[in-house]
This record gives sequence, C-alpha cells and structure tokens, in this order.
Amino acid sequence: MLLWSVLKIIIFLTVVVAAAFGVGYLLETESMLLITVAGREFALTPLSGVIAAVLLLLLVYVALKLLGLLVATIRFLNGDETAISRYFNRRAERKGYQALSEGMLALASGEGRLAIRKAERAEGYLKRPELTNLLVAQAAEMAGDTAKATETYKRLLADDTTRFVGIRGLMKQKLDAGDTDTALKLAEKAFALRPQHHEVQDTLLTLQAGHEDWAGARKTLAAKLKSGALPRDVHKRRDAVLALADARDALAEGKIDTASKEATEANRLSPDLVPAAVMAARMAIQDGKPKIATRVIRKAWDASPHPDLAAAFASIEPEETPAARIKRFRVLLAKHPADPEVKLLEAELHIAAEDYAAARKALGDLPETAPTARSLTIMAAIERGEGSEDRVVRGWLAKAVTASRGPQWTCENCGHVHATWQPVCEHCDSFDTLAWAEAPQSESAFAGTAQMLPLIVGALEDRRDDPEIEDPEPEVVDAAPVEETPAEVTEDMAEENDPHAPGHVLPDMGEVSNDAETSEPARTAAN
Repeated sequence: MLLWSVLKIIIFLTVVVAAAFGVGYLLETESMLLITVAGREFALTPLSGVIAAVLLLLLVYVALKLLGLLVATIRFLNGDETAISRYFNRRAERKGYQALSEGMLALASGEGRLAIRKAERAEGYLKRPELTNLLVAQAAEMAGDTAKATETYKRLLADDTTRFVGIRGLMKQKLDAGDTDTALKLAEKAFALRPQHHEVQDTLLTLQAGHEDWAGARKTLAAKLKSGALPRDVHKRRDAVLALADARDALAEGKIDTASKEATEANRLSPDLVPAAVMAARMAIQDGKPKIATRVIRKAWDASPHPDLAAAFASIEPEETPAARIKRFRVLLAKHPADPEVKLLEAELHIAAEDYAAARKALGDLPETAPTARSLTIMAAIERGEGSEDRVVRGWLAKAVTASRGPQWTCENCGHVHATWQPVCEHCDSFDTLAWAEAPQSESAFAGTAQMLPLIVGALEDRRDDPEIEDPEPEVVDAAPVEETPAEVTEDMAEENDPHAPGHVLPDMGEVSNDAETSEPARTAAN
C-alpha cells in the first residue's frame, strides 16, 4: 500500500509538471490559429485554442447529458416509472454494483464481516434486496451470526422471486440445528416450489425416510426419476426398500393384506433384496402358498446366498426330518458351492442329521482360512459330536468369542453394524445404505448375539418331542458353550442366543420368539 501511495504522488507531480511545461510552451509560441465560421475569421493564440477545445468538449458532454434526460423523460411518459430515477442514479448504481462485487469476493475469500458491510453498502446504492439479502445471509452464516442470517432469510420470503432461496436457507439452518420436524415442513414447501431441484429432492427424501413417511418418500423418489436425477435401476431398488418398510409397518399394525401386497411389490421391484424376498416368502407361507415362497427364495438365493433366505426356506417345511431337509436344501446348496455361506449351511444341515464327518467335509478349511464366530462354533460342535475332549471343544469356542462376526448388516456410509436390516441407518440416518458385509473387527467382534447352529435346534426339538426316544438329552450340542467352559463371555453368548439372528434356520421361523419357553431347547442342548 505504501508503494502504491508513493507511486500515485509521483504520477500526480509528473502530470502537474507536464501541464505547466505545456502552458509555458504555448505562451511563448507566436503562431496564431485562424478559424473561419460562417464567413468570419477568428484568430486565436495557441493557449486560447486549447481552452476553446476544452470548452467545446464540455459543451458536447452537457449536450449528451441533456439528450439522455430527454430520452428518459420520453420513456417515463410512455409508462416506464423508473426511467428518470435510473437516469439520475446511474452513478450510484455503478458504486452499488462495485460494492456488491467486492462483497462477493469477500465472501469467497472467507471474510464474512467484510462481506456483510459491502452488501449493506450495495443495498444503500442499489435498493435491490433480492440481490443483497442473499449475500448478507450467506455472509452472516459464515461469520457465525445465526440470528442475522435467519432474519435475512425471512425477509427473502416476502418476494416471490426469492421465496425458494429463503425457505432453502431456513431449511438448512434447521437441519444444522437438528430440528428435523421443522426442516421436513420447510423441505416440503421448497419441493412444492422447485420439484426438480436435486438437493431439495435428496433432503426431502432423507427426512421423509427418517420420519417413516414411506408413501411421501415414494412420491419424492418418483419425482427424482422424472427429473432425470436418478437412474431407473437405482429408483427400482430404492422404491423396493420403501415398499418393504411400508409392508413392515403394515404388518406391525395388523394390516396383513397391505403387508402382503407391499412385500410382494418390493420383491417384484428388487428380487435380490434379501429382506424383501424373506418377507414375501413368509407372507406366501402364511397364505398357504409354499411354491410361491420357494420360487421367491430360490431367485434371491441365485443372486446371493444369505442365512435369512435359508431360514425362510426351512420354515416352508417345519416338521421335516433332518434327512428330508438336507434333500430339500440340495437345490440351494447346488448354487454357489464355493460360497462360505453355502458351506456353513451344509455343515449345519449335516450336524442336525448327526453326520459329523459330512459336516467337517462341507465346512472345509473355513475355520482356518476365514475364521468367523459361526464357522468356529460349528467346528466346536463337530468336535463335540465326534467325541473329542472338552478342552478341544473349549479351544474352538474360545477362538469364536474373539473372532469376526462375519458378514452383518453394515452401513456403507458410517460403518455402523445393525442386528437386523433397516431402511435407514440408525446411526447416521442415511437411507438405503445397509449392505451384507463384514465389518471391521473392532466394530463387530462383540456386536450382536452369537450364531449357534440354528439347524440343531429344530432337530433337537423333534427328538425331545418323540416319545420313543428314552434320553431327551441329545449327545450332540449346538455351538452354545458347554457347561465346563470357563469363559463367562461364552456363557453370555449362549444365554443371549436369538433364534431370529442371521444364520438361524429354524423349523418354523414364523412362530419363534425370544421368550424363555422358546429358548429352552437351545439351553437344554447347550447343557
């Protein structure tokens, strides 16, 4: 700044010296300037000629100004009410736009307070609140002045041209403050004004899903598809998720027909969506349509094996023997034979039939190459069934306690692990981000309940209910910790065993609950 000031002083002195030198030169010149106008001659000295030229330029400037005023007056008389005021305010307008541009540059550089001052100055010159208020609001947010930002956004609501901007600004403020109820109402208003605005669509969809407004969310999703903001395959997947969530709520309210309809629709839209296939299959089983349930499960299984699909497939024939169950499951086991889930399922089926050699063969090297709580627990059951010493069984169970839980419903956005599938992540509120994947060990080692050989539960129940069997206490236990196991964590895992956890293939999943009576066979088997 100091250098620039010095430079300006030097330039000014140079101009003054040059002007003085020029005037002195003109005074010393003896030549005359002759000008002829209408037959009359005018003799002017060089200095007089220069002065006359300056006066002529000034006269032309005044004439142009008067001409501009005349044009503005004619426009005013023709109906342009602001023509004369614009004529007189051009200088102020230039200053206003200059202040506005400086304010925008200050905002871009992170100087919130300076941007507010420039915007207020621009408003004094321009009287254009639709331009300056937005700059003031954004600068106030940057400066941390929430009250001023809110006040400015509310002023924007008064003008039709800026109402959407005001509503959007207030909506973002409510979201930052955690007031999702008010934010949802504002998002709905913003969506009504600009239904094709992508950001508003996404915000409204997230808020509607968080408030379990599934019908409204499906309308918003349809608007996203119509506006071209969403690929058709993604739309079908997310529409299926919303339909499934609606079916769950309907089932909880006792609306069986609605639940069945929405579950079927969800499965139609996305056949590989495991929770939709499971619910559609169970609704078909309740309606006495086992063939439809089988078709739904097999189609989803072809896309990706999943323990919940196996559980639903087992519930189609809850009273079958272990041998019959193995035979019926062959259609699933034949698909993806190298998949770990298929190997685990086949091992569980053979354990339920007390064929431990076949179970060990089916399990393969999973306990060594991909050890999880489930595979290690199955290995412990195989060792116990083959008569191995308790220390061997306890060794496998001890490994299972600290091993990875294997694939779980994990949020792809925040990594949070869920016990069951949900349409919205309960940790970060993201919509349709849950995937069946293995979470990091630090998050999943002790998350959820243990998965303790669910197939055995059905087999043991059948054996205990059979009057011809003298000893109701089966020799082969499921993967629950044995009584001699010293690890308290293992005992807790057995006590918290949930029949509905992924991987449990019970005879009748539709009637299993977590009460003490239902859990008794599993506890008896563990002893």
